[in-house]
Amino acid sequence: MPYFSVMAQNDLTITTKGQVTLRKEVLRHLGVTNGKKVSVEMLPNGVVQLRAKPTGKISDVFGMLKRPGQRAISIEEMNQAIAEGWAGKR
Repeated sequence: MPYFSVMAQNDLTITTKGQVTLRKEVLRHLGVTNGKKVSVEMLPNGVVQLRAKPTGKISDVFGMLKRPGQRAISIEEMNQAIAEGWAGKR
């Protein structure tokens, strides 16, 4: 397991229902607000990793590379450009 320096340690109390409340500074560090989701990954040796769950949809990235005045190209044209790039022709 890689070594990471600890920025701050936050001790949490477990309720009788088995729940914990994350402090504001932890939520701020994760970049999450009310109603947002986090993912929990259980790692070996009792380690738990908590991450902010990505928001948005995959379709939000469609058209990111489009430039004004640029025509759309087909999959075949993309494949040809890729092949030429690998062959050192571009």
